[in-house]
Amino acid sequence: MGNGYMGKVLVVDLTTGKCKDESVPDEVYENHLSGMGLASWFLYNRIPAGADPLGPDNVLGFVSGLLTGTGTFFTGRWMVVGKSPITGGWGDANCGGNFSPAIKKAGYDAIFVTGASDKPVYLLVNDGKAEIRDAAHLWGKDTVETEETLLEEVALKTARVASIGPAGEKLSLMAGVCNDKGRIAARSGLGAVMGSKKLKAVVATGKSKINVHDKTTTKQLSKMCNGWVAKKIPLPPGHMAGVLGTIMRKLPAQMGQDGMLYISMLKKWGTASMNQISVEIGDSPIQNWKGSNVEFPLKRSKSVNPGAIVEREKKKYNCYACPLGCGGICSGSGGYQETHKPEYETILALGGLLLNEDIDSIFYLNELLNRAGMDTISLGSTVAFAIECFEKGILTAAQTGGLHLTWGDSKSIVALVKMIVAREGIGDLLADGSKRAAEKLGTESKQYAMHAGGQDLPMHDGRADPGFALHYAVEPTPGRHTIGAQLYYEMYQIWKKVDHLPGISMLYGKNKKYSTDRNKAVMAAACSKYTAMYNGAGVCMFGAFLGAERLPLFEWLNSVTGWKKTAEQYMEIGRRIQTLRQAFNVKHGVEPRSFRPSPRSLGLPPQSRGANKGRSVDLGPMIRDYYEELGWETETGHPTAATMDALGI
Repeated sequence: MGNGYMGKVLVVDLTTGKCKDESVPDEVYENHLSGMGLASWFLYNRIPAGADPLGPDNVLGFVSGLLTGTGTFFTGRWMVVGKSPITGGWGDANCGGNFSPAIKKAGYDAIFVTGASDKPVYLLVNDGKAEIRDAAHLWGKDTVETEETLLEEVALKTARVASIGPAGEKLSLMAGVCNDKGRIAARSGLGAVMGSKKLKAVVATGKSKINVHDKTTTKQLSKMCNGWVAKKIPLPPGHMAGVLGTIMRKLPAQMGQDGMLYISMLKKWGTASMNQISVEIGDSPIQNWKGSNVEFPLKRSKSVNPGAIVEREKKKYNCYACPLGCGGICSGSGGYQETHKPEYETILALGGLLLNEDIDSIFYLNELLNRAGMDTISLGSTVAFAIECFEKGILTAAQTGGLHLTWGDSKSIVALVKMIVAREGIGDLLADGSKRAAEKLGTESKQYAMHAGGQDLPMHDGRADPGFALHYAVEPTPGRHTIGAQLYYEMYQIWKKVDHLPGISMLYGKNKKYSTDRNKAVMAAACSKYTAMYNGAGVCMFGAFLGAERLPLFEWLNSVTGWKKTAEQYMEIGRRIQTLRQAFNVKHGVEPRSFRPSPRSLGLPPQSRGANKGRSVDLGPMIRDYYEELGWETETGHPTAATMDALGI
């Protein structure tokens, strides 16, 4: 056991029913941190090449961050990891809530599960002891029911639960893992992996001590960070967000973004603060990426403006160790008494992407999908695909069970979602995402499946910020919006800690933003390394948006562990983690070049009207430059032998 980490992991074999502790050498933490880094080291070495993602050889991991439980802020994130059944390569899903500290309090940095049970079970981990228990009475329950039942059953005050719902049980590749009644690790299809192992839930609790090398300095750094979070920036009312977005769209230049503004917006409205702004500036894809702000104008998007969302908020919600509190518990809809406040991704995936302005249906579907344990991003993308296929005559009413799928028809949208959750009728075809559905429907439908490497695309448009498009294509987990973009680079402000990185001008012309050049790849590589590193620490992306000087991540890591690493050395850890994940894909026969996003999302051909009119993204040069920055082969994306050797892989 070291400072900040527990020094061991729990390995559970559901085939044999055996649970064992494994010690992890100190140098593994020094080279990989915990969280994503520990996971990449473990899975790269333990999952055999060619393993079936839904078979017993896959390893499903629940990992906490190195800084979790150390008195630092924004460090309550946990991750689910494994071989993704969507891409066939590396899979991870990030989540907030309260499960991360429970893993460490139970005595571990991670819980890794292999094998498969022949009947439903759940895992109880309590103060260094693990027990596999029968879960027949839980199978079929949704995530909220499962959590409530288990908390009553184990009767341990500090117990926390991560579980799957019906989506995971039915092996939907859009299934995730849920905790705290609605916080969901949604992407990569890892809920289906959990379901394939017949593992309904993991319950973690305990009183293990988490050591900190220098508590005084750690506390001082946390106080400084909290001071920045507490600062207030005057903001207009929520119903003015769309007007602000319109102004931003029409201006020929823009300011480099300081994350302090976004932090203030998150405090007031949560991620819903960006709903209308993103529509107006072209950041949010509309009508399955073929539409624009013209098709979803202010008079339509006003139904999801930030003010309209927080009107339903009953109380604020904070994840563990979070001084911000961007979440909320809201009044429910359609029979649900309450729900977690819908996030930006959920609102736009179920709203603008479908031309749906019925806010009640969005609140209802948010809770329905949280309880089902299903990714709202992939679900919205797949429904948009289905509507366009119906529009083009590829799907018929006979195939949809009589449903007439049309843009903005909330009743048919809700009905279709229920069929997808239940895998009934046309829902069975759609339950594994748009790419799998298109493969079954035939060639003509493939152009309407908006994905990268099989992962349905999120609600940030690379035509508005080419950094998003690049990361959708080059990340070991493709189609992800939580890694990097030009916007993120501006807010991270890593160049203030790492001297060789390019800075950002206070004001620049938009043409510079939409151009593709070498600097874009340098910035993207820095984002990847920084994000991989802070995912090893268990840090929330929104905390990172404070900027590298205000969120003292490098300093926290040193004060907690007693190490004396420089910012550059921590960024090198990020490169090691990123390279391990890429090497995992290569090991499993997944070619990085296969992750290129759907042509429509790149502006091929360009739109003829709206915020992204005339824009297209030339990914080729940026991908090659990005690979070179990471030390990977520029044509294949495979890590070079020299890089693997230099990183000790």
